[in-house]
Amino acid sequence: MALLKDLTPEEKQTIIEHLEELRKSLIISIIAIIAAAVFCFYYNEEILSVIISPLSGLGEGLVVIGVTEAFFIKLKLAFYAGFALAFPVVAWAIWRFFKPALYPEERKYVYVLLPVSVLLFSTGILFSYFGILPLVLKFFIYMQGPSLENMFTVERYVSFVTAFTIPFGLVFELPVVVFFLAKFGIIKAETLSKNRKYALLAIVVIAAALTPGPDPISQMLMAGPVYFLYEVSIIVAKMAKPRKKTEEEESEEPREPEPEREEQPRKPEEEKEGEEQATVDES
Repeated sequence: MALLKDLTPEEKQTIIEHLEELRKSLIISIIAIIAAAVFCFYYNEEILSVIISPLSGLGEGLVVIGVTEAFFIKLKLAFYAGFALAFPVVAWAIWRFFKPALYPEERKYVYVLLPVSVLLFSTGILFSYFGILPLVLKFFIYMQGPSLENMFTVERYVSFVTAFTIPFGLVFELPVVVFFLAKFGIIKAETLSKNRKYALLAIVVIAAALTPGPDPISQMLMAGPVYFLYEVSIIVAKMAKPRKKTEEEESEEPREPEPEREEQPRKPEEEKEGEEQATVDES
């Protein structure tokens, strides 16, 4: 409250306007997500059939062990699908709030990179769902052997699929993140290129932490594409030129004081010439 008292009426009005715009953006996002979730809940059977299709293709089914389990799973799937369906509206609401604070050049990057980021996230989800998830499920089912009978519950299966696919979508955003870091001069392509071996080790560790299963197969299936994206990010960092600083940013940077020049002692010859010149001037 003390900070608000120190502000001028114009500054207080600006803060109130920003908060009002933030409130509008949040309301638009929440309404869009709720409306999309209601729409997706109406088609919950179709969504559920798509989710369990990798398991159905292996001849396995799902069971429920609770009275309310099926309902809440369908509710959760409706929310996830509704958020994905409403994401363009949410992204537009976020863009609407931050647009006044961006320079025209930065807005051009958003116009290009926002669709690219959505495409990369969707590619990561689809790649993990159709390319890697069936292999991982087949591996786990094979490792159970003929002496054990499979009984997968809907809740655990949906949680497994969600925890498996969403990290793929997030790590596929690596080129976009590297572009912004290189654009603002935080990271350089030479640094990424020199630290390949450390990056590979970090990628393997992160893949082990993000994949839900403890098996090395799913971890390597995730680490491989991520390292490929790391190599792509090096190329992206080379293409991204650091942003030039504006005059205001340069003026705000602290400048080092110039060193004071020390006066050199005058030589006797110079002193003598100075005295002779002064005598001539007086005459």
